[in-house]
Amino acid sequence: MGHLDHAAYGWLTPVLSYVMACIGSALGLRCTVCALAATTGSSRRNWLLTAASAIGTGIWTMHFVAMLGFNVTGTEIHYNVPLTMLSLLVAVLVVGAGVFAVGYGRARARALFLGGLTTGLGVASMHYLGMAALRLHGSVSYDPLMVGLSVAIAVVAATAALWAALNIKSPVAVALASLVMGVAVSSMHYTGMLAVAVRVVPSEQALSGATAMQFIFPLAVGLGSYLFITSAFVALSPTADERAASASAARHLGRGQAPTPAAQAR
Repeated sequence: MGHLDHAAYGWLTPVLSYVMACIGSALGLRCTVCALAATTGSSRRNWLLTAASAIGTGIWTMHFVAMLGFNVTGTEIHYNVPLTMLSLLVAVLVVGAGVFAVGYGRARARALFLGGLTTGLGVASMHYLGMAALRLHGSVSYDPLMVGLSVAIAVVAATAALWAALNIKSPVAVALASLVMGVAVSSMHYTGMLAVAVRVVPSEQALSGATAMQFIFPLAVGLGSYLFITSAFVALSPTADERAASASAARHLGRGQAPTPAAQAR
């Protein structure tokens, strides 16, 4: 059996992956809150699409930033590029199904259950598709009990996040909820990694796929930049209450204006 190191760079990758999970969660929660407060169908749809992309890319980035610190003694590690990209697509699409279930569900309890289950299974699917993309000299096996526990954590975490989106409105509460969600998502990842065992078979044959630094690192940096930029945009976007207050002030200002000369002549 090969020796597995989940933090080859020390605390750098666990901390950075946690930060990415928090950013994705905070942005997704904020967008979902804005979607639920939207007054038009197109506005709600756009906010939910942004929430799905934020949560999906945030979780995916968290996973692969953490994987940058994954090392197995006795073998190199490469990644199958199509499978890795598929894991990102699955993350965004299935998380999208979950947030849309909540955003458009009439019965909130039922929508929360279906949305949490769908989103949690999507997060778990992303994780294990990403693991299926691993290419190394040997074979990978999993402890079924730990796999089941990681899936359960993903479902509970997703349900808690959607509950927060439905019930938490203030920015401070959203920020606190995102910190908790970051812990939950990171716990799911490292629980899933504890399920992994690798049997190394030494070989001189070149591995297929790309190394983490050739493929994962640039993509993670790109998605991380997307999250930061989108976070800034969303943070600067006025809330529904702020828009209503602005419209009310404009109406009052309009009523308080003096009549024009033309109006006085009439």
